[in-house]
Amino acid sequence: MELQGLDIEVVRKGSGQPLLLLHGGGGPTAQMPFADRLAEKFEIIAPTHPGFNGSKIPKHFTRIDDLIYLYLDLLDVLDLTDVVLMGFSMGGWTAAELAVANSNRLSRLFLVDSVGVKVNGREDRDIADVFALPADKLAEIMFHDVSLAPDPQEVPDEQLQIVAGNRTALGVYTWDPYMHNPKLPHRLHRIKIPTHFIWGASDGLVTPEYGTKFCNMIEGATMTVIEEAGHSPQMEQPDRFVDAVFELAG
Repeated sequence: MELQGLDIEVVRKGSGQPLLLLHGGGGPTAQMPFADRLAEKFEIIAPTHPGFNGSKIPKHFTRIDDLIYLYLDLLDVLDLTDVVLMGFSMGGWTAAELAVANSNRLSRLFLVDSVGVKVNGREDRDIADVFALPADKLAEIMFHDVSLAPDPQEVPDEQLQIVAGNRTALGVYTWDPYMHNPKLPHRLHRIKIPTHFIWGASDGLVTPEYGTKFCNMIEGATMTVIEEAGHSPQMEQPDRFVDAVFELAG
């Protein structure tokens, strides 16, 4: 669909209450098994961020803010109400910022292993540097079961180009300051809708301790930890993840 003069890929599936799904730095997730299960209860609306999955990133898109207003426009164009907003990692950061900016069309917020804030001291490393770590070390902190991590040697060249493009886009949106907005903690009080954090117990990119501190910044927010899962519990434990969402959503 066209938004702000851009051609945005939007996957829609299922029926029921609308659920806007914002993917993380690994790229779109709408075709994964967990999304099919969510579509049993919700109408999934899953856009691809500009710059991901082989798409072009406009020159004026340089920060998470650009995604926030893109998706506020998406909600307006589709005239969606009572929306469940769910974001993963950088998509969680985007979701939190969107809810801060305008939650009139939203009913509930899910933040899954989300980045976006700094929870410790200025010199402390809250969020692992995904751009500095070699692939094997990155897999160790991202996955509970490292065997599930993709082997770069077995990825087709065409897919490697997409992965490289995703990584470049991630850097554009999140590099400076790295993976957070220093002003966001001072704005989270604006979130008045029910908010749920879901976290992988083995996440080494942003640990459960980070998630708990982030959760405590939003009044009334809840924290659910999924065992035997790393940074992407929706991938490593899709059934546990979806069961948790269904229970929390009521």
